[in-house]
Amino acid sequence: MAEGIKNKVAIIGMGCSKFGELWDKGTEDLIIEAYTEAMEDAGIEKSDIDAVWYGSCYDEINAGKSAMKLATTLKLPHIPVTRVENLCATGSEALRGAVYAVASGASDIALAIGAEKLKDTGFGGLTPGDGMFGTENRTYFPNASGPGGFAQVANAYFSKYGLSYEEGKEALAHISWKSHQNGSKNSKAHLRNKPSMEEIINAPMIAHPLGLYDCCGVSDGAAAAIVVRADMAEKFRKDPIYIKSMQIAVSSGEEIYDTDWDSTYVISTTKAAERAYEEAGITNPREELSMIEVHDCFSITELVTYEDLQISPRGGAVKDILDGFYDIDGGVPCQTDGGLKCFGHPIGASGLRMMYECYKQLQGNEGERQIKSPKLALTHNLGGFPAMCVVSVNIVGNEL
Repeated sequence: MAEGIKNKVAIIGMGCSKFGELWDKGTEDLIIEAYTEAMEDAGIEKSDIDAVWYGSCYDEINAGKSAMKLATTLKLPHIPVTRVENLCATGSEALRGAVYAVASGASDIALAIGAEKLKDTGFGGLTPGDGMFGTENRTYFPNASGPGGFAQVANAYFSKYGLSYEEGKEALAHISWKSHQNGSKNSKAHLRNKPSMEEIINAPMIAHPLGLYDCCGVSDGAAAAIVVRADMAEKFRKDPIYIKSMQIAVSSGEEIYDTDWDSTYVISTTKAAERAYEEAGITNPREELSMIEVHDCFSITELVTYEDLQISPRGGAVKDILDGFYDIDGGVPCQTDGGLKCFGHPIGASGLRMMYECYKQLQGNEGERQIKSPKLALTHNLGGFPAMCVVSVNIVGNEL
């Protein structure tokens, strides 16, 4: 049996650019900003890097389908550079490539970096035909949209668990309110405003019952990580962060035709989480996880992810949300940096941005946003639609 990658690889340096509408910067500027911070954090030289994985989703902006964009930007010395893309899990996929290279013994030190300049494309995230899933989807899914697809999840969830519109909206609003409270304290976040619960609940409707504050925005940004063999990590720093698990689950779309699936959860998330916990040796995630960064493209996505990750029981997420269980001072804080709600979603960067927050929290370096005594952290990405998606679940910790 495969033994997995638990404790074979450590992160010794990370960097993250400011996210936002960065009209005065190009992709190269964002890459250099994240890379420079990561290299200084790790205390290494460019010549120490054996291989690089670069995550980017939009070819027309990020200079073709090869990795030469990154190699030329960073003036890399003829080392292997691989460009990867896997929808909204692209940043996590870049990290997975670097981690697997080190875990296999093929490399001692590897760099993962993800970057995206979405504002320049005009991409709004509304239809699958505007770039993310390819123009062929205009034919297959002419009326599909992200807000519409996830609004169906919300309505199905409200119906299944007997929630009134008002009860459901209150839970969704608390999710967004909590993230904005955290993001307002984060200097790298795109949005640092603090809307009230009333403003969130009464915001313009996008796709019933999802309003404006239930949907994440589009932004520009980059993030980077440097990984090494675990047995080398303390040569570089006293507080490395160790990889416990990395799992990807991809749906074939069978949920669309499965009458047993009722749209109130995401099968790919449940599968990826099950494998991630097994690899990491976690048996009770509600008690063992210190924090989570999940893919809050919509507030309902965050809600059902709590249950898909086996932290809240099925149908129990609403109570946990309203009890403050996922607030920054709760049992399992979620989106301590503000999440996609406050950072927006530059697709190639988001997974690494989530890991950046976990890395800093596990080291105790987040100032007024710092949670108490964290040990294990989880990141989650979801790309696509609830019935056809790619999901990444990664777990890291600060102890061997």
